[in-house]
Amino acid sequence: MSISRNELLRGLDGLLQPERFKDYGPNGLQVEGKDSIQRIVSGVTASRALIEAAIAARADALFVHHGLFWRGQDGRIVGWMKERLRLLLAHDISLFAYHLPLDAHPELGNNAQLGRVLGWQADQRFGEQELGCVASAAFTHAQALAAHVERVLGRAATLVPGDSTRAIRRVAWCTGGAQGFFEAAIAAGADAFITGEISEPQAHLARETGVAFIAAGHHATERYGAPAVAAHMAAQYGLEHQFIDIANPA
Repeated sequence: MSISRNELLRGLDGLLQPERFKDYGPNGLQVEGKDSIQRIVSGVTASRALIEAAIAARADALFVHHGLFWRGQDGRIVGWMKERLRLLLAHDISLFAYHLPLDAHPELGNNAQLGRVLGWQADQRFGEQELGCVASAAFTHAQALAAHVERVLGRAATLVPGDSTRAIRRVAWCTGGAQGFFEAAIAAGADAFITGEISEPQAHLARETGVAFIAAGHHATERYGAPAVAAHMAAQYGLEHQFIDIANPA
């Protein structure tokens, strides 16, 4: 089966409701390809490697979390940007990108899906635009929680344990570069906070408040929402879908 590009866009907008969010770039259709879509490839970032993999997979559309265009970037179409766009346009592939709306969807979004793979379902929201999640957990200390996260995500994490003897009864998380949500997670009553990255202030806050901070990788924490949404849309419209994970150490 196939559907029109505009029908897929309407379906995605209806599901993810981008109008609800103040974001750092345009959500929705970023590059217009062919009118008819039968095969979707999903991935985290619209990198050249992912675009080339989508071409090899004969994709009609590419669905990602990190698109091509961001607020404040150089607007010239040169170098790496020219090459990414050239490949998409040459192969008539539509690029759909949703940033914060994909983080926030309560069932299929990055935060909900990260919670799912780690074994938690959010019962509380916090932070800017209520993107962060909190759930009950049962770990004897932060090291045990970090070991669980590393095992599930398949990569090493950075742990600042705070109070290393503190039991983890409430865990907060927000995927990607959400280290700035740490204070809000503390205020929400979390014993530990998980995100993708860590900056200099978070280590001090963890030590001074006793709340553990775990940085588990920007890419590693955000590779679950895009395939969940794309698979949902593919099932709804009878399309083919393939998730392609381009490795990223960040």
